[in-house]
Amino acid sequence: MTQPTSPSRPGPDLAAQVARDLALPERGVAETLALLADKATVPFIARYRKERTGGLDEVQIRAIEERHGYLRELEDRRAAVLQSIAEQGKLDPELRRRLEACRTKAELEDLYLPFKPKRRTKATIARERGLGPLAERILQQPRTGSPEAEARRFVDAAREVPDVAAALDGAREIVAEVVSERADVRAMVREVFAKQSVVRSAVVKDKASERTPFEDYYDFAEPIGRLPAHRYLALARGEAQGVLKVKLEVEADRLLSRIERRVGLDERSPFAGELRAGVGEAFKRRLAPSVETEVRGDVEAWAHAEAVQVFAENLGNLLMAAPLGAEPVVGIDPGLRTGCKCAAVDATGRFVEHLTIYPFRGAGDEERARRELAALVRKHRPKAVAVGNGTGGRETEQLVRRVKQEAGLDDLLVVSVSEAGASVYSASDLARDEFPDLDLTVRGAISIARRLQDPLAELVKVEPKAIGVGQYQHDVSQTLLARKLGEVVESAVNRVGVELNTASAPLLSYVSGVGPSLAKKIVAHRQDKGAFASRAELKKVGGLGPKAFELAAGFLRVRDGRHPLDRSAVHPERYGVVERIAKDLRVPLERLVGDAELAARIEPGRYVTDEVGEPTLRDIVDELAKPGRDPRKRFEPPAFRDDVNDIADLREGMTLEGVVTNVTAFGAFVDVGVHQDGLVHISQLADRFVKNPHDVVKVGDRLTVRVLEVDRARKRIALTAKGAK
Repeated sequence: MTQPTSPSRPGPDLAAQVARDLALPERGVAETLALLADKATVPFIARYRKERTGGLDEVQIRAIEERHGYLRELEDRRAAVLQSIAEQGKLDPELRRRLEACRTKAELEDLYLPFKPKRRTKATIARERGLGPLAERILQQPRTGSPEAEARRFVDAAREVPDVAAALDGAREIVAEVVSERADVRAMVREVFAKQSVVRSAVVKDKASERTPFEDYYDFAEPIGRLPAHRYLALARGEAQGVLKVKLEVEADRLLSRIERRVGLDERSPFAGELRAGVGEAFKRRLAPSVETEVRGDVEAWAHAEAVQVFAENLGNLLMAAPLGAEPVVGIDPGLRTGCKCAAVDATGRFVEHLTIYPFRGAGDEERARRELAALVRKHRPKAVAVGNGTGGRETEQLVRRVKQEAGLDDLLVVSVSEAGASVYSASDLARDEFPDLDLTVRGAISIARRLQDPLAELVKVEPKAIGVGQYQHDVSQTLLARKLGEVVESAVNRVGVELNTASAPLLSYVSGVGPSLAKKIVAHRQDKGAFASRAELKKVGGLGPKAFELAAGFLRVRDGRHPLDRSAVHPERYGVVERIAKDLRVPLERLVGDAELAARIEPGRYVTDEVGEPTLRDIVDELAKPGRDPRKRFEPPAFRDDVNDIADLREGMTLEGVVTNVTAFGAFVDVGVHQDGLVHISQLADRFVKNPHDVVKVGDRLTVRVLEVDRARKRIALTAKGAK
């Protein structure tokens, strides 16, 4: 299969601009944009088109895509602005040059502002009354004449200018509008607000006596340059809930002096006082409110991006958590009052049996529950019992450990599994379609079991934002959040690869080039025709054309496929290269696949062609040594202390092993087995200075911590990782 060529390669100037902005090679950027224009996916480009891009990774490719999108929008807006001003007959060569030189949307909009169609203003009315020339005199700052004397010439009752004061008032309105619409003035004011302002909040008067989560911000101020994203989002939430008033403060007098100098105020001019008054009105009524709104919008966008990035990193680490693998598991959704729902699944995740036990109603009930659970475990011989970490989770774990001891099941693993998002899946259409006759709590138990087997395969069934490993995810732009989290899931799925004959439709939908519609068709074809014997059989799926096959095939695995390479990440377009290598080594192809010693004898340079370069050949050699290798870590169960089950069991100074459940900009939350996660503040994460918690810990990490403080009333646990060995 030949590499695709773009039908419409992006213009060289735009590619060059993206390359300059991102400090990347121009040729690689141009090729990446061409591939994206040809509908290639980011995982496909990063994995199978390294020669064309120069080996750019997924992060760089997504940055190229995002920056190109911004510049494309800028070009479209520039064209619209040029057309609008031209239609007004005001587009002179100098203005065109300045508009074409704009590199940001803000610069472009500042230049367009004086020409932008607007509602009728006081300045508009003043111009209609003939006061434009008087305003021009004020702006020119002549050193002769008198404002009052010149204003008398414009007094005209018929034009509603009854006296000198009215004439000067109208002229100042025009001055204020002109000053506020000057691009250089707006840029200067914006820079001061963006870099030198103080973010200040105060409690709304009638909320002052109330207890709210925002009490720390009732009287708060911090320079904008030092304000972290999570704190701004807290302020914004308090404001949205009507508890706080938030504003940006600047040194107004100093800024006004700078504006006056910028517009040419001359203290020796008799008109200086009029211009000063016009500048004051421009700043107070136009510039300050408008620019503050713009800057707060920029800060909000930055804070949203930061919060979304935190969520994305956490989700990525959670999705890439170590899987138990293809082993039978019993999942338990704990319940103190309604009973514990237990579900057995086989090594492929297929549901086989469920039962409900009631161990917490009394001594007799506990004994019966242990017998019933022991019978279920003996019958299905699971490798592990996965217990949801919600209410009753620790008590249920203790019950399972007792069953394990009584039944002599020494090799049985007992693992606490996060329930985050499990209830969302259980009540979803997907779960109902899969298990129409089961109660949603039983579906939850099945999901818990499958999460242990393969976190990635199960978590893709849940809307990413419902998994709850972020901060302020409900406050940020939902469009941005959905796009970013979708990219994270897509990246994780394609890094790991997907078994074609066992994958669910939700998992297949994230495979490069597939999507929800094709995923359902693949599953339907599999159910109707039986298991796929090879990757090539994908072409028989209705609606799956050559392009979709090209993008998807390398990420799909057929474990016992007809072709030996179908279980590897080698793309079918390169099977011929591997067959030639096997021939040169004088071994059958099936022997070469999986033989690390034979793979080590391959000389990639011998097989370089115009289409296949060394980067691809090195990837092929790695795959031949370990075909279809899983990039995730090996599974290790967390070890909670048996004597710590509730927050009441915690004591200051106690050392515990926990699991990181969430990482935020201000620290990490750790599950130590007491139903309430503890916080390791960023200052307590390491013995050295930590700028970004993600540099130290990741979601899913096992972490040894020491208890600093326990606030049982507020259910808060302060932990430290310093010296906790």
